[in-house]
Amino acid sequence: MLTSALLLLNSTFIIQTLGLGGLFLIVFAESGLLIGFFLPGDSLIFTAGLFAAQGYLPLFWLIVITVLAAILGDSLGYWIGNTFGPKIFTKEDSFFFDKSYLARSEKFFAKYGGKSLVLARFTPIVRTFVPALAGVGKMRYHTFLTYNIIGAFIWGITLPLLGFFLGRSIPNIDHYILPIVIIIITISIIPNIIGYIKTRS
Repeated sequence: MLTSALLLLNSTFIIQTLGLGGLFLIVFAESGLLIGFFLPGDSLIFTAGLFAAQGYLPLFWLIVITVLAAILGDSLGYWIGNTFGPKIFTKEDSFFFDKSYLARSEKFFAKYGGKSLVLARFTPIVRTFVPALAGVGKMRYHTFLTYNIIGAFIWGITLPLLGFFLGRSIPNIDHYILPIVIIIITISIIPNIIGYIKTRS
């Protein structure tokens, strides 16, 4: 079970084994399903950009699929929040649901409003819950969709291109993919660590 979970979180394994279809499903699930918060997002897309630089993936379709999966995933999250609302967020803590994640996301949403849908794209865990909170808060869908599309385009273009250009700049980049992915994961969880420390304080 642990081995399977580690393989699922391994961006290189996902890309090599499942290709663009697997990438679409992971991004969609992480964006739209509340239990998808543990899935790799930033590291997966960045690593896919590295693979695109090596000619293993088409960069154009990588960006299109990433953006589309992000938009559709957030829309599903909004629908879940709008339809089921408080029934979901009053559940007790479990393996797949931790109220601390919700509390952190609520503060994020309250602080930034609609812009949180754009900013959350670059914040793991928070980006999974914010669309649902927008639905719970009955944000107008037109407004939600506007911010959703903006955030998806910025995130879905920036990260693959960063990976692509880094892959083109460093010779034999495939030898360093694992350390690079570890660095990306570390950077992406820093905001959550800071938030946890502030909460404890």
